[in-house]
Amino acid sequence: MQEFAYRVGMLLSRYTQAINIQNNTTGSLFQQKTKAKILSEEVEGIIQNYLENCFFYVHNNPFEAGLVASLHDWLYSSYLDYIGKRNGTLCDKEIFFKLTGLTINDIWNRTETTSVMKLLRSFVSRFSYFMKRNVLFAFNGSGHPGASRP
Repeated sequence: MQEFAYRVGMLLSRYTQAINIQNNTTGSLFQQKTKAKILSEEVEGIIQNYLENCFFYVHNNPFEAGLVASLHDWLYSSYLDYIGKRNGTLCDKEIFFKLTGLTINDIWNRTETTSVMKLLRSFVSRFSYFMKRNVLFAFNGSGHPGASRP
């Protein structure tokens, strides 16, 4: 498998050289850290599925960046297609499911778990912040929470 990654790297290098000769330019066409990576391989008897990790990383970005409260809210992602909530044609879902062995339910469960865990981490972080400062919440007469010190 390392041989394949090496060959892809050589292909990118030769392509860059050809374009530079054609355009009478120098330098790289791709970002400096461009590299080939095997998407799925067996290491010490364990299947390492980089494709699956990339999928979840990319689809969780809007949520992790705080751009949306839920992955369902980000319309510029193929996430909705993969969980069957939209019928887009840009992605070949069958190939993805075949390569990863995942199902729609697997994707749903993993992303929903991620969302819940982030909300929980946020709550714990805020709770810890107030506990360290010995701040208690009490409702004032208007029915809105107000902070008060004991």
